[in-house]
Amino acid sequence: MAFLTLLLQAAPGGGIMQLVFPVAIGLVLYFFMIRPQQRKTSEAKAFRESLVKGTRVVTIGGLHGLLVEVGPETVLLEVERGQRLRFDRTAIARVAGATTTANDNVVATTA
Repeated sequence: MAFLTLLLQAAPGGGIMQLVFPVAIGLVLYFFMIRPQQRKTSEAKAFRESLVKGTRVVTIGGLHGLLVEVGPETVLLEVERGQRLRFDRTAIARVAGATTTANDNVVATTA
């Protein structure tokens, strides 16, 4: 019990310096970890909301295709002539190329 009493006692003369260090650590965590992650999340959300029909995209799994239908939660992706797959909107990672019309057939190319 005496040991707990010693731990709870404040060190003499610490004053404001005991408060500055935890606040500084909190600011560093906010500006180097939390804020960049929030910015990245908001940019990804804006990208997914800006998806339009006729855009060539790549999914998070690496599947390339053409958006033929864009809904509020899902998108319909044409991956090869007539082959269509439905994905969740969050599965779209990036734009693959130029925007085309939805009537064009997707042609597989090799690099």
